[in-house]
Amino acid sequence: MGDDVEAAMRLHLVGGPGAAFEDGAPAPELIVEGAPTFRTSVHYESPDGRLITGVWSATPGAWRVAYDEWEWCRLRSGRCVLTPEGGEPVDYEAGDTIVIEPGFVGVWTVVEACEKDFVVMLPPPSDDA
Repeated sequence: MGDDVEAAMRLHLVGGPGAAFEDGAPAPELIVEGAPTFRTSVHYESPDGRLITGVWSATPGAWRVAYDEWEWCRLRSGRCVLTPEGGEPVDYEAGDTIVIEPGFVGVWTVVEACEKDFVVMLPPPSDDA
């Protein structure tokens, strides 16, 4: 029975009607086009702060990104384009699932206001910190 209780303690109900949203935007020096804004609701953060899940939405525009984290996301609505630096644009629409690996550098373009569920795994702390 002890193992069942321990396993149940590892389950988390996330989100819900009381979830708070934080508004934001890309740093001005990263904006390529438009005036995009974000809304983020963090539904779960692991005790060490490295695993974060939630919902993110954005208005149309484009900005430069550089990932040092892993991200899994599924678009709930809208359309966006990810263009790797030196590569071809890739279109995504509602229902698509994306995995972005650390080291991805490029441009994130929101063509039609979008919303996504996300899971982010931040890199471990460096020994330099």
